[in-house]
Amino acid sequence: MAELLDDHPPLSTVPASADEPPEPPGPPRPPDETARARALLAAQPVTEGHAELPDSPEPEDLPPARAAETGAQLWSLYVEADEGVVGTLRRIDGVRALVAACPEDLRLAYTTSEVAHARNCGRVAALLGPVGWTALGGSAATLRAYHALGVRAVNVTRFDRFAREAVREMNRIGLAVDLSGADQDTVRHTLAVTRAPALLTRADPDGLPDDLLRLLGGNGAVCMVTVTDDTAAVADVLDRVRSQAGAHCAGVSHTTAPDTGYVPLFAELLRRDWTAQELVGLAHANVTRALRETEFLSRTNRIRPAAA
Repeated sequence: MAELLDDHPPLSTVPASADEPPEPPGPPRPPDETARARALLAAQPVTEGHAELPDSPEPEDLPPARAAETGAQLWSLYVEADEGVVGTLRRIDGVRALVAACPEDLRLAYTTSEVAHARNCGRVAALLGPVGWTALGGSAATLRAYHALGVRAVNVTRFDRFAREAVREMNRIGLAVDLSGADQDTVRHTLAVTRAPALLTRADPDGLPDDLLRLLGGNGAVCMVTVTDDTAAVADVLDRVRSQAGAHCAGVSHTTAPDTGYVPLFAELLRRDWTAQELVGLAHANVTRALRETEFLSRTNRIRPAAA
């Protein structure tokens, strides 16, 4: 019996049969940055800080062109100084009419919860604002009236006694402070007063020194940057915002090339070692956090008397 065992060749020396199946393939290659960016944006669509109402929209042009990755938009209510309150009311009416004409595509939203609900229903959330500073007419009552109409942001471009009281009133009733186009002194003075995070819906970080970006970071403000077809240049701007203010302060204003969308930019940022969490913040979580904090501050301040 021992001889039989000794004569039997070990299993390891038996030649492989030509009929044996090939070895199973190795693990799949990880997706490239473009595929990762596309998957991230499909799950976490962009909230844009600046959308413009078409001058004379035609039915065949509705809804207005935008990037496929867009999930929410703040609609600018800016008008020329001589148009004032009447012009702003017309623009509010225009946005409402646009949403009504595109019920399968757009939905008005007044809170961050409604933004999320619109997205879950496959609609793009439309937020009213910001209103231009000159459209206030130096009146806190006008400010409150805009809020009652659904406006959720006002652009502060100068700082004086009324601006100080207006910012406090905005904190009280739940209007986001937009500092787009404001000079550096106005930004500094406003950040010293506001208790809620500011927005820069059309940020120009190149015009903001490093120390001011750090102040914006301390406030939790969101610098919403315009995305152009020069992906590397936009990524450089966002790298600077992340470096000086923090990744929690980066956001998207809009894209000048909606057909291209946001995938190339997000892919480039992945190559620059932005984390998935940072990119979700850039897409929408940072501005959602700022708006939610504005809402929460308003709820805690409702017992305070209104400004005169």
